[in-house]
Amino acid sequence: MIQELHEIQAASGATFAELTTKEIVPVSFGNDAEAIAATKQGAALYDRTHWGRIQISDSDRLRFLHNQSTNNFNILKPGQGCDTVFVTSTARTIDLATAYATEDAVLLLVSANRRRQLLELLDRYIFPMDRVELTDLTDTTVAFSFLGPESTQLLEKIGVTELENQPYATHKLINFAGMEVRVAVGSGLATPGYTLIAPASDAANLWKELVQAGAVPIGDRVWEQLRIEQGRPAPDFELTDDYNPLEARLLHTITYDKGCYIGQETIARLNTYKGVKQQLWGVQLSGAVEPGTAVTMGEEKVGKLTSFTETESGFFGLAYIRTKAGGEGLKVQVGSVSGEVVNVPFLSS
Repeated sequence: MIQELHEIQAASGATFAELTTKEIVPVSFGNDAEAIAATKQGAALYDRTHWGRIQISDSDRLRFLHNQSTNNFNILKPGQGCDTVFVTSTARTIDLATAYATEDAVLLLVSANRRRQLLELLDRYIFPMDRVELTDLTDTTVAFSFLGPESTQLLEKIGVTELENQPYATHKLINFAGMEVRVAVGSGLATPGYTLIAPASDAANLWKELVQAGAVPIGDRVWEQLRIEQGRPAPDFELTDDYNPLEARLLHTITYDKGCYIGQETIARLNTYKGVKQQLWGVQLSGAVEPGTAVTMGEEKVGKLTSFTETESGFFGLAYIRTKAGGEGLKVQVGSVSGEVVNVPFLSS
């Protein structure tokens, strides 16, 4: 089923690569400049099928997820959703996930390289009395995201009008061209857009219909550039055992008055006592530099570069910067290149 999707993508110019997690993804459609332009002026289409989709069902599902991550699940109604962070017992970041509550389940969209870890983690915390069932839907579903200012008009072309101006992660199950598709507000980045989740059996047809409606396909390379430019933290780069969600500036995912959950004590203490020692920022760079390079001011190390990309307007990175050193506007050195600390839209929302 996914093979048919890949054949359609290859026919329109896609080149593919294998991720460390073994998934095959379209890296580029040979149209990177056009694709980036579409995210700013039109509507681009990104294949997120390699991301994980975990379903949590049965009657204790909301309470269970409420206790496992940083956001408030107990207030979610069917058709609503939120971003949430899964953390260790000491509040170190594991993954940034998006949750969609339906009538009888919660669907989590998680990073490809955290799916197995999260399945194991969640399974470990299901106790005999819990009415909770975990199902990995990754191989039986697909996920696509629209990005760009014309995403709403594109949705209207396929008959979806109810989600315009709705809150983030609001979602609805629709019937489109004989296919059952869940459409949710939010592109996964700061760029406005929508995310679609559908059965894997409909993958090729759905992709074809969306491209025919005017969406410009983008590959993983463009997504990664946009991710870094916009400041979405990613596992193994910004989300690791070295950092917590407050340092990653994922404040929109944290509910401080929700009560006990894994990592809650540490997060509450950091917030109460202003104990956040470093924070994630964008860095405009004068040249290319490897992730992992120290960020310095004079002789003093003040942070570390975690991601790097080259954009049409220059070199750019994400870095954790010591809070005491400062923030936006700070002039720094990153290895042999100079840099200026800037804000990024994903972390400003």
